[in-house]
Order: sequence, then structure tokens, then C-alpha cells
Amino acid sequence: MINIYVGNLSYQSGDADVLAAFEAFGEVKSAKVIQDMATGRSKGFAFVEMADKTAGLTAIEQLDNTELNGRNIRVNEARPRERTNDRGGDRGGDRGEFRARR
Repeated sequence: MINIYVGNLSYQSGDADVLAAFEAFGEVKSAKVIQDMATGRSKGFAFVEMADKTAGLTAIEQLDNTELNGRNIRVNEARPRERTNDRGGDRGGDRGEFRARR
């Protein structure tokens, strides 16, 4: 299995457009254009999960810098999201430290 990042998408591109582009290379488990939660508008990128890593690598090689709905897309293997604990300030850690004793 391989996860693939697809960037520089046209804002008119939907899940079906991305799915169709990748299906030519093998079984696609999922294809999801990421949308802004507030507006529902595309953020211009998507993630594709393919069943076979070799097929996914071929798709990356063949689709990177090709046109999809009027835009040259960027395609590469998705990197795992970096975990951070920075939430914009020191708001305390263990909330249980000030519990009343019984």
C-alpha cells in the first residue's frame, strides 16, 4: 500500500477526477480532495491511497507535472504528518493535578 500526495489541483477538480487519473495505474483504495471545513471549497490538493506500492510509484512517475483540468499537478509519495504538541501557548498539562481531595 502507498499513500500519494497530489498538489496544484484545479479548484474544480473533485474526487472522481483524481480517481480516474490514478485508476489507469492500478487499484485505488481511496482518492480524496481535501476541502476547507468552513467553506467546503477545495484546498487544491488531494491524497490517493493505492493498493500496490509498485503501481503507485509508477503513477507518481507518470502523472507528476501532467495536466489535470487545466493545471499541471504535482505528484509524490505522501510524507507522514509531523506530530507537534505546540497548540499556541502554555495552557497546562495534567488537569488532574488540582483535583480536590476526598
